[in-house]
Amino acid sequence: MSTILHIDSSVRDVTNPNPDHNSISKNIALQFINTWKNNRLKDEYIYRDVGVNPPDFITQDWISAVFTPEENRTPDQIKRLALSDELIAEVAAANIILISSPMYNYGMPAQLKAWFDQIVRINKTFDFDLSRGDFPLQPLLSGKTLIIATSSGEFGFEKGGIREDSGHLIPHLRTLSKYLGVDTMYEITSEYQEFGDERHRLSLANAKDRAESLASELSGSTRAPSSTNEVDNV
Repeated sequence: MSTILHIDSSVRDVTNPNPDHNSISKNIALQFINTWKNNRLKDEYIYRDVGVNPPDFITQDWISAVFTPEENRTPDQIKRLALSDELIAEVAAANIILISSPMYNYGMPAQLKAWFDQIVRINKTFDFDLSRGDFPLQPLLSGKTLIIATSSGEFGFEKGGIREDSGHLIPHLRTLSKYLGVDTMYEITSEYQEFGDERHRLSLANAKDRAESLASELSGSTRAPSSTNEVDNV
């Protein structure tokens, strides 16, 4: 049995009175989850919509509590770190992590960044040792698989694409993924939303098909995976 942690970060709902306002990234992720659940009914499922219910931003008092030895923390400091402890426990328990995110202003939503800021924490998800030279930070978690489902209004953010230098969402997720304990990462991407043309419809259809195929593959279904599936080791 596996534990899957599903994080949505769009401020839009999956469905809205105006379908044009439906969250694309959440719907792609939902396609993955529905397929996974059909194949793995007994797996534990943890869900957070940080777009609708964002974590608190970290503060000076939060940082002070983090760097106070655990045995010396005040009741207020313990309370201040309670959400961080809960979010980290969810990540630690998960074998599979699914993160859906739209591209906002060429990067991740502030709500998703707030979630990462609560989780990337010294002596919890990484340790620090200057004897390692120029790379003193070392992740403490490992062995996890990350699936990221993203949507963007423009296109060409991939390596060699016409907007390669402007796409900061996936590179940022890739960099931070090691602090979630990720060894393998899969990407599912929908583009062209702002154009609203056939390219967008095809990109979205391909993303949903990839989500279904990837979920089938990773959950151990007999369905053959899409030929576009690629595994990236991080």
